[in-house]
Parts: sequence; structure tokens; C-alpha cells
Amino acid sequence: MPEPQTRLLVHPLVVRITHWINAFAMVCMVMSGWAIYNASPFFPFTFPLWATVGGWLGGSIAWHFAAMWLLCANGLLYFAYGLGRGHFRRKLLPVHPRDVMRDASLALQFRLPHDTGRYNAVQRALYLLVLCLGVLLVASGLSIWKPVQFAGLTALFGGFDFARRVHFIAMAGVVGFVVVHLALVLLVPRTLLPMLTGRARHSAHEGSEA
Repeated sequence: MPEPQTRLLVHPLVVRITHWINAFAMVCMVMSGWAIYNASPFFPFTFPLWATVGGWLGGSIAWHFAAMWLLCANGLLYFAYGLGRGHFRRKLLPVHPRDVMRDASLALQFRLPHDTGRYNAVQRALYLLVLCLGVLLVASGLSIWKPVQFAGLTALFGGFDFARRVHFIAMAGVVGFVVVHLALVLLVPRTLLPMLTGRARHSAHEGSEA
């Protein structure tokens, strides 16, 4: 007989709320950041106007800082929940290089199984990487925003100009993560609904996350 299925909680409310706030704030930060970059580019390209927000440099900076405060507050809430309730330990750890290589190989062969609410080794590694990139974005952003007040931090990044490049590269890493994340959602669309409702079908013996 087929194993009985039940709808279990796989994404708690706090995780879902912070996820969608992060998505909104990150889009605002990236698009406004591209507009700020266009005002003083340091690579031989600029971003199209339709991919930016703010309309002009001052407006884009206002968008960028508004999204920054929202993202930081939301990030602190997510970190507090993740550490306090063991979410990081259950979902993102452990990560072993051998497991990452194995799951990456299976993913490239389109043979990697997916169980909603459970992260494989590649997903865990990517989520940890994007969390580190977020910290790097905040640190480099502070050194750009207040290079005098955070002179030590700016010096740690090799000066204002190099800090801008670090900030840009970290942003590109986050955008790359988002692209991969959206591609996986398109490949496995059943993962989208649980991020809205919090629940997914699982075997009756499997537990949910509190």
C-alpha cells in the first residue's frame, strides 16, 4: 500500500514573512544600486534605465537607504529566529564538501531528488554563501556610506574605491544566487506554494519544523 501522506508545516510563518520581505527589499536595493553605479561606473558598462529605480541619483540613493534599513531589520529578525529556534542548525548544517560535490554532480545530471522543506548539500552551501555575502554587503556598504566615520573598516577593504568594487561583486554574487534560486523554482514549481502557505505533503512519519 502507498504510504499515507499528510500536509505538514515545512516553512514557519517567520521564515515565510522574512523571505518575501527580503525578496522585495533586495530587488529595491539592487535596482537602486545599479542606478547609483551608473552615476559613476568603474567597469566599461552601465545598466539600462528600465533596470533601475529612483529616476535620478538622489532619488536612487533614497531608495537604496530605505531598502537597506528594511533589509537589515528583517535580516536581524531572521538571524534571531534562526539561531534561537535552531532553524540554521536543522536546515543549513552540516555542510561537507564531499556532499556538495555529489549533489552538484547529480543536479547537473538532473537526477537530484527534491523534498520540499529539506535542503540538499548544494542548497545548504548556497544559502550559507549568500548569508556571508549579505554580511559583506553590509560591511562594504558602511565603508562606502561613511568612509570617515568607519575609516578603519574602509581601510580594511583597501580604501573607498576598492570597497565599491567589493560591494559591487558581492551584489553580483547575490544576484547570481537569485537567478539560480528562480531557475530552481521554475524547474521544481511545487516548491513555490509551500513558501506561501507554509505546508507541503509529506509521509505521515516525517516531522514538521516548529
